[in-house]
Amino acid sequence: MSQINRSDIYDKQLNFLIGSGASVGLLPTLSVKIKDSNSEKNHTFETLATHFSDDKAVRSLLFSCYVRDVIRPAATFNPYDISGMSQRQKTVVENYEKFIGTILALLEKKPSFKRANVFTTNYDGMIAHAAERLIHSNHWDFTLNDGSTGFVRKMLQTRNFSRYVKDQGVFDRHEKSIPQINLIQPHGSVYWYKTGDHIQVSYSQADARARIDKVPLLADDDFDAALDNATCTEVDLEGLGNALDDTDIERFWREYDALPVVNPTKWKFHETVFEEHYYQSLRLLSYELERPNSVFIVFGFSFADEHILNLIKRSLSNPSLKVYICCFSDGSKNEIEDKFEGARNVAFLRVNGDLDFSSFNNEVFSVSSAEGGVSGND
Repeated sequence: MSQINRSDIYDKQLNFLIGSGASVGLLPTLSVKIKDSNSEKNHTFETLATHFSDDKAVRSLLFSCYVRDVIRPAATFNPYDISGMSQRQKTVVENYEKFIGTILALLEKKPSFKRANVFTTNYDGMIAHAAERLIHSNHWDFTLNDGSTGFVRKMLQTRNFSRYVKDQGVFDRHEKSIPQINLIQPHGSVYWYKTGDHIQVSYSQADARARIDKVPLLADDDFDAALDNATCTEVDLEGLGNALDDTDIERFWREYDALPVVNPTKWKFHETVFEEHYYQSLRLLSYELERPNSVFIVFGFSFADEHILNLIKRSLSNPSLKVYICCFSDGSKNEIEDKFEGARNVAFLRVNGDLDFSSFNNEVFSVSSAEGGVSGND
């Protein structure tokens, strides 16, 4: 059992890494029901894409499902249409707002430089949408910096994350630091667009939906049935899709490769401008974790991206860095502990039951007047 007191982290350099576990219930994950014939574990889009890397037909069907079941829901979900949400979706939206509210409560206690960095591998835009809802609620005065500058056309540049906003009083007699959250998205966003050699940011849901609708999806009923069958393995997918037309496959990949989201095979982008931002984001993460007195809280991240995993492991040489990794279950805790074997400045947090987004906000990362801190179970 361990407890992270507010006094232990509020005056530190606050950094977070939020993965797909935060959006479970709102959007699909990369996990599928079909089993791995060797381990009996569920496959994911990543593992299947790797297994069928040389099978053009199966790989095309797989990535078509990825667009249909994962990317399209992220681009079409409306976080402002409360009446159209299920109760489970409402809970996720509320959790994102609660998470940001807790960060802001911590930042307000800092005497100056009230800034936190939120790195997320999610491309659903939920952190930006939740921040928007909080700003318009008039309960919080803060800035969300997504790295873009401009008015009519907002362009993304990593250097913008070093900017910081202050309020200055009349006649320059005083100044006040405004809490700021930097939103860094290494895996891209459904709200990004390639404009020449630059990345344009637009949160227009109509535009995001229109772009996804341009991707000509491929279909095979037998493939879909096997992918959603817990009694099937990857062997049952072999030979499927051979009837697909090569022209249709080429059209699909042409549109898919233009999407501003990371490819789950080896975590790569196809467009150079997005790939460059990916590595710039990793350099920024490395820089932040190497700063003195940094805190790094990880939730909902599987560490499948080996670039990020290795970067974090290298950063552990910083003796003043403290890393808190939230583990969904005892099984996932054991797996993650193996990746960080021997690391003394890493704490693995668990709760009684599953550590989902609600328990993360209520038990692991919460600020309350009663406890006066952020608590977690080791």
